[in-house]
Amino acid sequence: MKITISAFFIPMQLILLKTSLTAQTITGAWKGKINNTPVELKIVKSGDSLSGTAYYYTSKNNYRRYAIKGYFDGRTNDVIWWDDWLIEDHSRRPLAASQEARLNIADFNCPGEDEMLLDGSSSLKEDIESPKKELHLQKTNEPLFNDEWDWVIENYFVGANDPYVIDSINQLQGGTPFPEEKEILAAKPPTAEPVTISKPKISTAPIPVEKEISSAVKSPEEKFSTRKKVVQTVIPLTAKAIELRFYDNAQIDGDSIALFLNNRLIFKNIRLTDQPYTIKLNASELNEDNELVMVAENLGSIPPNTSFMVAIVGDKRYEARLYANENSSAVIRLVKPKDQ
Repeated sequence: MKITISAFFIPMQLILLKTSLTAQTITGAWKGKINNTPVELKIVKSGDSLSGTAYYYTSKNNYRRYAIKGYFDGRTNDVIWWDDWLIEDHSRRPLAASQEARLNIADFNCPGEDEMLLDGSSSLKEDIESPKKELHLQKTNEPLFNDEWDWVIENYFVGANDPYVIDSINQLQGGTPFPEEKEILAAKPPTAEPVTISKPKISTAPIPVEKEISSAVKSPEEKFSTRKKVVQTVIPLTAKAIELRFYDNAQIDGDSIALFLNNRLIFKNIRLTDQPYTIKLNASELNEDNELVMVAENLGSIPPNTSFMVAIVGDKRYEARLYANENSSAVIRLVKPKDQ
């Protein structure tokens, strides 16, 4: 009789465990508003990383759909995600919160057994100075939009949480339109003492640029001022110590870069190789929201300038491919979650 009871209760316990996990995971569909515009968000967690889609809409036939990327810290329940690229634009009328891609910072909280919320703030991804708007989303079992993430969410605990499956769905969405490259370099320990920098004194005056540049060779400041700045990744500052390592991400061809932190040149003439160029930052000396801009000084013999960046934030590791050329510079936003 004991065996029969045990055989009965074990699968029941597994079912209850699965139900509990499903109810409390951030993976799923979310509905609410950002800046008073209706939003539906589909989030899928893989490790600490987040993938999915965001719909900004006024109706099922009037919407914009972005692929999203982000991170989730299970210890603090901090969630950071951003609109990575525009997949579909079916907006016939203006959508106040969705004219441009957004960066969102929220707290994942569960005030009730069947109630899960994301509460926080949202700002324009490409504008660090843009005013923050309120963000309130609630998890739902009845999404308005159907897409390729529905199957992953529905089968998340029975195999669909496999990173290979999630990466495949990301590729189906089109992926970030970066050029092909060789396999990403594995991070290696620094070969020299890393450079430590302190908080820069930021001037509110614009960086002066001459109207006419007589020389064909522009300074790093001139390149910084005249090129479009494109956010390519966001790193959450969840620890005091931050270490950034920069490598050449393709064939070693003479790429060199300059780095600007919050509009101030901090390093120039950085030659990218298969060995890391490392800098260290102290989060306590940084702003709530920071822009680290990688400017291509030299495109090497095989344009564009490609860099592989590894960010070590406490015990967390983040990776990003950065691309810059004569028209645009790569931006890394370093953001402190709400309670940091």
